[in-house]
Amino acid sequence: MSSAQPSPRSWFRSRGAELRRDLGADQVRAILDSGEGALWVDIDTRSPEQHAWLHEVFRFHPLSIEDTHSTEGRVKFEVFEFYALAVVRGVRYLEETDELYDIETFNLWAFLGANFVVTVHGPHAPGVEQAAADLERSAALIERDAARLLHHILDATVDAYFPILDRLDEFVDGLEERVFTSFDRGALRDIFSVKRLVLTLRRHLSPMREVFNTMQYRPCGFIPMETQIYFRDIYDHVIRLNESLENYRDLLSTTLDAYLTQISNRMNQVTKGLTVVATLSVPFVVVSGMWGMNFEEIPLSHSSGGFWIMLALQLGLGFGLLWILKRRGWL
Repeated sequence: MSSAQPSPRSWFRSRGAELRRDLGADQVRAILDSGEGALWVDIDTRSPEQHAWLHEVFRFHPLSIEDTHSTEGRVKFEVFEFYALAVVRGVRYLEETDELYDIETFNLWAFLGANFVVTVHGPHAPGVEQAAADLERSAALIERDAARLLHHILDATVDAYFPILDRLDEFVDGLEERVFTSFDRGALRDIFSVKRLVLTLRRHLSPMREVFNTMQYRPCGFIPMETQIYFRDIYDHVIRLNESLENYRDLLSTTLDAYLTQISNRMNQVTKGLTVVATLSVPFVVVSGMWGMNFEEIPLSHSSGGFWIMLALQLGLGFGLLWILKRRGWL
């Protein structure tokens, strides 16, 4: 998104008229007073001049304006006398870093009035950009009513989560292959990284269920009943996203358990190998220790084949111990 401009982007269209763009403050005030058509004003919080429109042009409640300064404010839907405020959480991948699992979350504030929608956001808002591109292609999007326009903006914001889930699906498939096929010991760090990503997305998505549930059912003078059903579609998307994240969390837990199980199995194999070596060495240590004592009379000490007899005896004892351990199922 380009850097903030002194005046916010805006679009206005009344029924049957041409689409008008980038209106001035006086023109916007006149449209608000007329109550006609549908107006969309997009405000970038990085520009103090644009942010001042919330008070000087739209005269929103100071508490609502204060909310737009809090980047970590909770998602919600509130109804005031002359407008309603919806706060939703957007997300995007951080392409600027080398870390595969870094995401950035941000709030999108959307003010809905009788004939206007005002969106407020920081430097990144994929849903707003998508809705703006759709509007440029088809001016009919803003001809309906302000509530339908708001639906399209919020729908595009929620839909921005789906590409992230597609990449998350690729991450999970890759981790499963690394654990079950090639057993990459470095997969453990990535498992925890992806799991943290899933938990982050769930933390931001879960509260939005209540927001869209309220918008689809609670009576509101700014959202006609025939328009509320469209917000039900967004609610269904949020539910589907949460269910997918729940499935990914279960898959990651299973993958982590499988990784730890393989580590345990490999340790058991190493332990078995060491047990074999230790078992074979016991007779050599014991017998050689006895025959190495400083006594005058030692059996087979003067025999020409004494060494080979003792070697065979020690090997026989070692293999005999292995046979006993194998028979008992300890190896």
